Amino acid sequence: MRTLTPRLTSALLLALLWVLPAPAATLTGRVVRVVDGDTLVLLSEGGAQHRTRLAGIDAPERGQPYGHKSTEHLSQLVAGRFVVVDWQNRDGCGRIVGKVLLAGEDVCLEQVEAGLAWHYKHYQHEQAPRDRELYSKAEDEAREAQRGLWADPDAVPPWKWRRR
Repeated sequence: MRTLTPRLTSALLLALLWVLPAPAATLTGRVVRVVDGDTLVLLSEGGAQHRTRLAGIDAPERGQPYGHKSTEHLSQLVAGRFVVVDWQNRDGCGRIVGKVLLAGEDVCLEQVEAGLAWHYKHYQHEQAPRDRELYSKAEDEAREAQRGLWADPDAVPPWKWRRR
């Protein structure tokens, strides 16, 4: 039987840390600003502001059709209210990316159900399997009912809009 050298042990531990998901964190605070349909600013108890991206969704950009409606809808849901954000990582802009909950209700999912955001399938691997299923089903139902942006048969996803 072969024993592991300290160097091999360290390499194995680093490999495990790379593969295992980061532990989830929870942030609680009051929404002080809604930037757009998938981004808000949260003021935590200590007075720090946290720019937060709603996980699992991508909403129309400000200059894009339905961008204003998406922002307005998110604002009506959370502006001035206390929310909980379950998060694991930050995006390339340094924003916290997390599932935003208001009184236990998933605000990200509500944006998709209202037809004011896409289920962002490019990042669905970061979602819990149950959330992936719920968001995908909500998008399909909103599309079928032609709610929100789905009333436009030529709706352009924000990730394509940004590339223009």
